[in-house]
Amino acid sequence: MIKAWGITDRGAVRHQNQDAYYLDVPDEGLALAVVCDGMGGAKAGNVASTLAVDTFVEALRSGSIDAQEPDEALAGAAELANRAVFDRAASDPACQGMGTTMVAVLVAGHGAHILNIGDSRCYLVTDEGISRVTRDHSVVEDLVQKGRITPEEARLHPRKNLITRALGAEEHVRADLYRLDLNEGDCLLLCSDGLSNIVTDQEILYEIIHGGEKADCCRRLLDIAMSRGAPDNVTAVLLQA
Repeated sequence: MIKAWGITDRGAVRHQNQDAYYLDVPDEGLALAVVCDGMGGAKAGNVASTLAVDTFVEALRSGSIDAQEPDEALAGAAELANRAVFDRAASDPACQGMGTTMVAVLVAGHGAHILNIGDSRCYLVTDEGISRVTRDHSVVEDLVQKGRITPEEARLHPRKNLITRALGAEEHVRADLYRLDLNEGDCLLLCSDGLSNIVTDQEILYEIIHGGEKADCCRRLLDIAMSRGAPDNVTAVLLQA
């Protein structure tokens, strides 16, 4: 049976939480989770993330997408969410230029289908260790891939918040899709960069595997970020197979 928990917080500096998330486990073999991190000004970032989550979830729940496979359904829902954010930004002057990241997972049985746009992340955590499933669409990730900086340097890079792909920025969006087979006890963590920029992969691994009850893990990760000043909004969603 899939278990899942989530938390979001505006952090210690920001006046508004522009992250949004959704989490549902409708039956023991099915789960849906999505995390969005909005951008585009004091109001618009919140509008973008909330609109993206709502549109994405509604598209999947309503069955309005003509898709044969889970990957197709996720990509179709993301495209509808992208169009909703893009159209709102084009029609509302207060929302001009807004956009949002998105990372989502659909777990069906032992299979996990993962989608990402931007730099919100999905991690796989097992007894053997932690691995990042998604690849950031960001300036610093491109520099890491080219070997110009190390992953450690990327965490402190002055351009670490510049993303190269966002939902709502253009009329169409291209999402990256991944599929994993899950064993009993395996965990998936979805998070915004407000967590991953502050808490290291090894700290995430420790808290999930050794830190205590899984139900309290997201709170523990948030507490670590808060203890270090939490300059950005922080969102974490944990699923356990």
